[in-house]
Amino acid sequence: MYLLLRWLINTVALFLLVQFVPGFHADSWVTLAVAALVLGLLNAIVKPILFILTLPLTIVTLGLFLIVLNGIMLEITAWLVSGFRIDDFISACIGAIVLGIISLITHRIGRERES
Repeated sequence: MYLLLRWLINTVALFLLVQFVPGFHADSWVTLAVAALVLGLLNAIVKPILFILTLPLTIVTLGLFLIVLNGIMLEITAWLVSGFRIDDFISACIGAIVLGIISLITHRIGRERES
């Protein structure tokens, strides 16, 4: 149930991204739902590998390279999902920052309370 709720929240987050960040385009809600699913899978499978490979660069930049890494994940998602487009890499990095803020705000939604 938690994964389904997170997927729905990520779909709404991508919708907000398309509405408010210039350079993001999506054809429909279905496209956004598929993009949220693909982005979640990429973040679970590909991102940890890229994180390990770029760890020295992340350390040197004091973690700021993670924004670029998240932008790369968004670009790969746009490449894989037809109907979801990003104009340029700067837009992808801005979108990564916005998605990070939305994720920070919505992280606790749907979690069971620990007693």
